[in-house]
Amino acid sequence: MQQILWTLSDLIIPILIAVIVTAGLLARQKVYTDFVSGAKDGLKTAAEILPTLAGLMVAVGILRASGFLDWIASLLGAITERFGFPSQLVPLTVVRMFSSSAALSLLIDIYQQYGTDSRLGLIASVMMSSSETIFYTMSVYFMTVKIKKTRWTLAGALVATLAGIIASILLI
Repeated sequence: MQQILWTLSDLIIPILIAVIVTAGLLARQKVYTDFVSGAKDGLKTAAEILPTLAGLMVAVGILRASGFLDWIASLLGAITERFGFPSQLVPLTVVRMFSSSAALSLLIDIYQQYGTDSRLGLIASVMMSSSETIFYTMSVYFMTVKIKKTRWTLAGALVATLAGIIASILLI
């Protein structure tokens, strides 16, 4: 069974590409021209979001290097421990909302310090897979499509993140 899944995972992308190209050809579309046009638009979008991405990465780096995350962890840790959430995961939780790559480096630190199969390692793993980089995603997507009023997006994203955090605690 596992061999079938490995084979399927190796074939899924080529099959998907073949289906898309075949559908385009059957619809008499200029598949390659459309691909190049889409790639050009993608590069324009990447160039537009680069300053936002760089700003977020610098901000997270400053927060980490300044010791602010450790200070937040100690401050919030006393509160989170009462609810069964380990204070060691507070920095990961905060950073995860801003940067996936910075959160990944914190996750690796947790693995190295406590182990991948430890309770902290398992909670952190589930939390990483059930939460999103809220502020990065909102800034990039909304800036790209020029949305000014986000309405309930932030509130909904924070509630979803909280649900992911709670699930990570309850499941482990």
